[in-house]
Amino acid sequence: MFESAELGHKISKQIYARQEPKLRAALLNAQFDLAQAKKFPLLIVIGGVDGAGKGETVNLLNEWMDPRHIQTRAFGEASDEEAERPRMWRFWRELPPKGKIGIMFGSWYTDPIVRRVLGKSDDAELDASLEDIMRFEKMLCDEGVLLLKFWFHLSKKQQKTRMQELEKDPLTRWRVTKYDWERYKAYDAFRQISERALRETSSANASWTVVEGADERYRSLTVGKLLLDAMKKRLAKSNHLERRVQAPPLSSDNLGLLRDLDMTQQIAKQKYETQLEKWQGRLNLLSREKKYFKKHSLILLFEGSDAAGKGGAIRRITAAIDARHFQVVPVAAPTEEERAQPYLWRFWRHAPRRGRITIFDRSWYGRVLVERVEGFCGVADWMRAYGEINDFEEQMARSGAIVCKFWLQISAEEQLKRFTLRQKTSFKRFKITDEDWRNRKKWNEYEQAVCDMIDRTSTDIAPWTVVEAEDKYFARVKILKTIVERMERNL
Repeated sequence: MFESAELGHKISKQIYARQEPKLRAALLNAQFDLAQAKKFPLLIVIGGVDGAGKGETVNLLNEWMDPRHIQTRAFGEASDEEAERPRMWRFWRELPPKGKIGIMFGSWYTDPIVRRVLGKSDDAELDASLEDIMRFEKMLCDEGVLLLKFWFHLSKKQQKTRMQELEKDPLTRWRVTKYDWERYKAYDAFRQISERALRETSSANASWTVVEGADERYRSLTVGKLLLDAMKKRLAKSNHLERRVQAPPLSSDNLGLLRDLDMTQQIAKQKYETQLEKWQGRLNLLSREKKYFKKHSLILLFEGSDAAGKGGAIRRITAAIDARHFQVVPVAAPTEEERAQPYLWRFWRHAPRRGRITIFDRSWYGRVLVERVEGFCGVADWMRAYGEINDFEEQMARSGAIVCKFWLQISAEEQLKRFTLRQKTSFKRFKITDEDWRNRKKWNEYEQAVCDMIDRTSTDIAPWTVVEAEDKYFARVKILKTIVERMERNL
């Protein structure tokens, strides 16, 4: 793969002087069209050999285009805050919105490659990381991101010469460090592992372009032309991308997940108060456990039928834990900022660090529930969301998160009683909306969507707990008990 990037391509000053002004103007126009359309973001991933011109090229792109609409991010060692969250968290947060260009200088490829070269991981771990990356990039492309990946290459001889030249010049000497020379000694290992990573992560939607880095003019024009061509092609067919690809509906064989529930289960008030105090006390102790809980985070996710008691259950949980250590995230319709990003973005950024608790009042499952039933996304979009959600939850669990997911179920008859009571009670009227009444008319469609969701996303690391919520006392105790038992098993 790298041999073709060692052919010694060069461009004369005269040719560069003729082509560079036209290319700059065309790139600026394409960037303006991208910003005006706001139909997709452009994400540029930069990697490669030290001294091959990565930094110079990134600076040049900011010079040629309008830097106000370019998000350039450089990633080094993970900070303490970043290390206490899923590995991809710091990249998730920095994705460009629709209409913008993002440049990632150093990316999700750096750590897996470096760890393998230094012997901190084996081939199996590298393969697992690359598979995670492939799934993530596929999700980005499916969400409409135009993803371009450039790898800047130098031969071992060229790299040595380049670093020596930089050291000789007082103005550039600072750019070559002792760390760079140590990396140079491992050139052969880096080349072998990098070539393997590039080969395995080049896909139809996100292929790698290896750029020869020895000649500054050649690499600048090469990257600029490829960038321009990609933007023009995507802008020309962006209307085509809005068409929804239809997929076959799922089967209805799993409806028993809800219909077979024993909705008669209940707890007397006196026993409820005793049980509530017991499980709240144990939850409090576990959340303050300094030796073990600081290695984990807790994610509590609540979905359920309208008026099933999610809010009341959440209040019983928060009453048991320190307010300084938890965050409740109420989820409503996405904002304009959130609609400009992949649908998981607004949840990615709320992933808690270790020792903290995040409670989601509704969640990323809206993609396979509300958006599916109401037709806010295409069938192909919610179908692929099952796998994307499982990947997301697996990454959180790998980083130490304990994920508890609850679906609170009530009967249609009980829901009607609660709706009616809410309308008659002055301090509860805000809880009932026209949308709640509209949702009731689609009870069967939501029931099917819920059963499909539980069937496809209840995993060993993030299982669903279906809560019979006809009796609120029973539901609250079951939820608290489930959280405590999950925490005790994991801690």
